[in-house]
Amino acid sequence: MRIRDVFGLSPLPLRAREAWVALRGGPDLPKTRYDLSSLGVLHPTLALRTWMGARRDDRRVPITNLFNRTRTPPELGWSVKKSQVRDFLGGDNTYDSHNGTDFAVPIGTVVVAAAPGVVLRVSSEFNRGGLKVFIDHGGGLATTSNHLGESLVEVGQQVRRGQPIALSAYSGIDAVVTFPWGVPHVHFNVWLGGEYVDPFAAPGEIALWRGGNDPQPSDEVDEPFTPTRWNEAGVAAAVRACKHPETRAALEDERALDRRAMNVMFAMNYYPTRFTEIVTLMDEVMPRGPVLSLPFRKDDFAGIVLQD
Repeated sequence: MRIRDVFGLSPLPLRAREAWVALRGGPDLPKTRYDLSSLGVLHPTLALRTWMGARRDDRRVPITNLFNRTRTPPELGWSVKKSQVRDFLGGDNTYDSHNGTDFAVPIGTVVVAAAPGVVLRVSSEFNRGGLKVFIDHGGGLATTSNHLGESLVEVGQQVRRGQPIALSAYSGIDAVVTFPWGVPHVHFNVWLGGEYVDPFAAPGEIALWRGGNDPQPSDEVDEPFTPTRWNEAGVAAAVRACKHPETRAALEDERALDRRAMNVMFAMNYYPTRFTEIVTLMDEVMPRGPVLSLPFRKDDFAGIVLQD
């Protein structure tokens, strides 16, 4: 894989502008916050091993950062500080604004669909996770895989559980800032009802993983799939609520309801300060339940291990 794809550097002028926005902020977008506590997200030994392509002998994929259950107000800006953190175990294996699960994998690892669905967005934003694939799994459940090097799917394509969708890398500003001490990883987001959720279960909750809090990989299998029922009026209201002219124009340009809805959900979650209100986008939302498989092939990984 080419260096520019690993780090998501092309086109360079655009990436430079996006990096500047991340570091200094922009219209309706606060700058990134960090301090010495941000060094706590680095794992130098694991990073070097992963950059070199090494995997654990037990075939388990390390998780370096979990979902932060202590919400950080988005109006304060994206925070890589460890100032108010709590993962599903009640620990601090995360950072302030972390809204997903980080799977440490070597460059070029095959990423697969965690459940059957339809691809509704493929995009690359250097200041927000690099190359990403967004999949609607139905019932208001969606997943995104971030920091990719190459997409293997196209928008509108239906995918099976376990079907390859991308090759991993470490695209985005994160890798450039932390190289070589930052761990190459797939940042995996889960949305339910249009909001970030933790697929792991705290006591009294139900995990969204098959296998509970020990997610398992799946073979590539055919399963029935019913797309999310998007609320056209709600999507239109969300577009009107966008106060950033360039973002609003991009949302208006997409005519297909499902793709526009996913684009709106992306914008509201990645750039929430650009909206005057957060609007419901779907008619119904499934309850939490064991739907998702580990987003990697059985041939590559057998399960997970938490990285202290």
